[in-house]
Amino acid sequence: METISRKIQGLTQRTLDSTVGGAKEAIIRGGAVLLLGSVILWISVFIYVAFYYSYMPSISHSRPVHLQFQPCEPQHGVCSFPSAHVQLTKRHQLLTFGQKYRVYLNLDMPESPRNKELGMFMVCLSMRDKDGTLMSHSCRSAMLHYRSELLLTMKTLLFSPFLIFGPNEEKQGVIVELFADYEEDAMKPATDAYIEIQSRSVQIYSASLHIHAHFTGLRHLMFHWPILSASIGISSNLFFLGVICALSYFHLTRSTEEEGNEEMTDFDLFQGDLDELYEDESKNEEEQRAKEKAKEIEEEETKSAAVSNDDVPVKGNDFEE
Repeated sequence: METISRKIQGLTQRTLDSTVGGAKEAIIRGGAVLLLGSVILWISVFIYVAFYYSYMPSISHSRPVHLQFQPCEPQHGVCSFPSAHVQLTKRHQLLTFGQKYRVYLNLDMPESPRNKELGMFMVCLSMRDKDGTLMSHSCRSAMLHYRSELLLTMKTLLFSPFLIFGPNEEKQGVIVELFADYEEDAMKPATDAYIEIQSRSVQIYSASLHIHAHFTGLRHLMFHWPILSASIGISSNLFFLGVICALSYFHLTRSTEEEGNEEMTDFDLFQGDLDELYEDESKNEEEQRAKEKAKEIEEEETKSAAVSNDDVPVKGNDFEE
């Protein structure tokens, strides 16, 4: 009985230790899972951000245009077409290959009688590479928007305070689209732009050249719906990284099992101790039964020996008589 009680106490202590150890192991595994999940999340965010900035080109490029012309010496006026050289970049390439761009010239023109009488005029743009080779050429017509005398009078009266104190001016912004779908050549990227306004009577306050990217497909989605595209991209990265980590874990576990380093569980240890305890009890019962059987056999032999002694005739004096 003492042996059985000791073994039961040992099993109880072992079960308690295994429970505490299992709780500690669960906490450690939970912390490791949380840490691994946070690392995978930040890696997914970093991958999407790196892909966004490497795949998405700059949305717009703007350069000021300083027009030049040849003045007439004997009289006031312009004796040549106003033109300008705009350096797009000093680097090898400014625009992204395969991306279509919209190129337009923004002109600030006064609403002067001379510009109103001018009517239509031509604006030309030539794109050249660093060696001066012509890559693309385009010419477009432009003119001031028509406004009647009545509309001009009403506008002048309505905005007279702003016109007097300076916030507003009597001018128009004329936008001339020179390229609708300009695409860069990967072998010879454009580095310089040459602008020419083919009119000697035009009057211009200022001008600027704008190159605006026209996104389509995935770039259109990433630019116009950034939250949706970021959610899809980060979720996809999380899924693939999670699959890779799960496959790596299963591969390592399987390798460990194949090497024969598999350990017995607490239930197997507890079951083995119970089987050992039951075997010891069975052995004790068998020994006790064997002792009882041997005792019975000994008693039977003793009784048989006594009976046989009583049956034997007595030899001696009685026989002689």
